[in-house]
Amino acid sequence: MKKLIQLISIATLATSILAIATQAQANPTPTKTKSTKTTKAATPAVVDEDEAEPNVQMSKSFEYKCELGNTLTMYTNVDDQQHVGMRWKHRIYRMTRMETSTGANRFENTKAGFVFIGIPAKGLLLDSRRGQQLANECKTTDPTLAEALNVSDAPIPRVN
Repeated sequence: MKKLIQLISIATLATSILAIATQAQANPTPTKTKSTKTTKAATPAVVDEDEAEPNVQMSKSFEYKCELGNTLTMYTNVDDQQHVGMRWKHRIYRMTRMETSTGANRFENTKAGFVFIGIPAKGLLLDSRRGQQLANECKTTDPTLAEALNVSDAPIPRVN
């Protein structure tokens, strides 16, 4: 009789284990456990240059007055002619120079979706994601802006 009770106990235990294993396979979601260790989020090794807000303290600024009362400010730096800073709606964006076949100045920030096209007479700010104009007929009172934005072999003299 003792052996029969042991055999039934073992069979019941095996059935329970089998049922738990079947249930675990049917529901693969892991159970949440609290960890006692705190881990720091990994910091990215490379910062996207479009995300970095440029330091414009040592830059020459040019303010544009646009249609519909919009304004934007462009910041140029003698040491980096491939980038400009652009203040739009209380934020400064880093814009990267793009080559054009027409000679117009074209600067883009792909992260924000901005495209600024500047010719000596005026400038235009576009939203490339929505395909619409943000600011049109942007004009500056400083006639040296077109010269400052053009890339040349000679360094652009800094005006203080």
